[in-house]
Amino acid sequence: MPVEIDKHTALVVVDVQKDFCPGGALAVREGDKVVPVLNKYIEKFRKAGAPIIFTRDWHPPDHSSFKAQGGPWPPHCIQNSDGAKFHPNLSIPLEGEIVSKADKKDEAYSFFQGTDLAAKLQRRGIKRLLVGGLATDYCVKETVLDGLKHGFGVYHLDDASRGVEVNPGDSERALKEMMAKGAKRITLEKVAEKSSPMSV
Repeated sequence: MPVEIDKHTALVVVDVQKDFCPGGALAVREGDKVVPVLNKYIEKFRKAGAPIIFTRDWHPPDHSSFKAQGGPWPPHCIQNSDGAKFHPNLSIPLEGEIVSKADKKDEAYSFFQGTDLAAKLQRRGIKRLLVGGLATDYCVKETVLDGLKHGFGVYHLDDASRGVEVNPGDSERALKEMMAKGAKRITLEKVAEKSSPMSV
């Protein structure tokens, strides 16, 4: 069943940053392949006048997730570094909202963690979230799960997400967990812009 974009529906583009794309410090295999698909979602939401939110890792140099501090990851997405920039081909319209996460020493895979974003979105009347980006098995998954916990209807963008796959099958396990908790899966052709009452 198609999902119609309206003012109660927000697009959440998760961490499509240079460090998570091929050549980056923590590259997701084919991570850059999500960009042209996400751009099509972004254009649909822009035309519908619906919210578009871009999340980004925004780490201090001594972030707790880095190996030097005992974490599992190499240094990545350090504040104001080239690797922390969004992919150069990602379309970021003027009305797009940028949310930084994990900007202190604590880890935050979900864009809800350590923020009051759930309450802000609810005050704006947002009821549904369409979530895609990088990576399926970490920040996308945790954002989807937290969105469900906060009472949003959440859709995973199957054609606009890729996983890190530290262990083979991590992305598929993440998808199964998201669906088990109540998320739905969707692709671009199932997303429609809300028809204007003025249209012929």
